[in-house]
Amino acid sequence: MKDIIVSDLLAFSAAFLASSTFTPAARDLAFKVGLIDHPGLRKVHGTPMPLLGGLAVYLATVFAIAVFVEDEEWSQMFGIFVASTVALVVGTLDDRGMLHHQVKLMLAMPLAAVVLIATDMHSEIFHPIAAVPGLGFPGSWLDFGLSFVWFVGIIAAFSILDHMDGLCAGVAAIVAAFSVSFAAVGGQLLVGTLAASILGASLGFLRFNIRPARIFLGDGGAMLLGLVAGTLGIKLRFPELAPTVSWMIPVLILAVPIFDTTLVTVSRVRRGLVPFSSPGKDHTAHRLVALGLSHTQAVNVMYGVGILSGLLAWVVALVGPVAAWPVTAVVGVAGAGAIVWLERAPYERQETASLKV
Repeated sequence: MKDIIVSDLLAFSAAFLASSTFTPAARDLAFKVGLIDHPGLRKVHGTPMPLLGGLAVYLATVFAIAVFVEDEEWSQMFGIFVASTVALVVGTLDDRGMLHHQVKLMLAMPLAAVVLIATDMHSEIFHPIAAVPGLGFPGSWLDFGLSFVWFVGIIAAFSILDHMDGLCAGVAAIVAAFSVSFAAVGGQLLVGTLAASILGASLGFLRFNIRPARIFLGDGGAMLLGLVAGTLGIKLRFPELAPTVSWMIPVLILAVPIFDTTLVTVSRVRRGLVPFSSPGKDHTAHRLVALGLSHTQAVNVMYGVGILSGLLAWVVALVGPVAAWPVTAVVGVAGAGAIVWLERAPYERQETASLKV
């Protein structure tokens, strides 16, 4: 375990320093190539903001992994590298206005999920039902289907979570930090290296993204963080826990993006709108601001919930089934109650006509 901790610290440090260096350069490049998010009615910023923060996070993460992952282990990282590249490129093209806004949801996110599953990134909750001939890895179609929904859902969740300074990168850092701790205790060297790298890259970028932000992630960066967060949730292993319990841990670690996406989906469907088709100020943090919190306070509340849910994940891991179902039930009831409460709170509502599918 000591060797794993040292490796994680080195990967974290390399990614943090690289991200701190690459982010200002990405900011300058964004202004030069015109990747700018201009103020608007659905935006919370009042000045043009560069959108290439995701490139800095991507390069810093790849740099740390390239330095601290052995050559023979790169094959296990290849699928993540390819899928991350797809997410970054498609998201950046979407930011540039070169793609229809539904391409990332209907094509890029599913493609990234398929790449990950095809390179052995899938859940192991269900017992093998049908091996896939010729692909060389075990699993069931139920596990593949669940993994596909998980990857697409978490990537989409982070994509829409990037709506307030410091929120998406900060939540990703919290998810990565808890993933590092679980990987270290479980002896998962590669998972720990990936988590430590994205943690360092996110925090290095966050220095420039906290309010008042000087650069945004862009959709490419948000999708990248969602993809890695979803991968960490899938790859964490808890052999001492039954699959009926272990699935709760990644769900608790990722409770904040899951909750925000659920709230937005429920809210927009109730109003006859199509979720994910247009930005709007109806997310959790927006509603907290409408209730009287400042932007920074709203983001800090989201951070606090993320840390609390991560600690509850540790309770489940340490206590096991005795705590797992009660903790999950309490979190579920609290989440449902929060959705009802926030739905009744004031917030800026979109008009149906403003959404184009």
